[in-house]
Amino acid sequence: MKTNAKFVQSIIKTAAEAEVTMPWTRGPRRAAFVAKRDEAEKERRQIG
Repeated sequence: MKTNAKFVQSIIKTAAEAEVTMPWTRGPRRAAFVAKRDEAEKERRQIG
């Protein structure tokens, strides 16, 4: 039984340390990045 408790504790510790980005959190940040990149591309085309 002691091994099982140790195993569960290690799982809880690992889960607490994990930095997982969920798919639904990526949308707004990615959209902002793409918009910024597109704006930079548009400015580059106007200058050159």
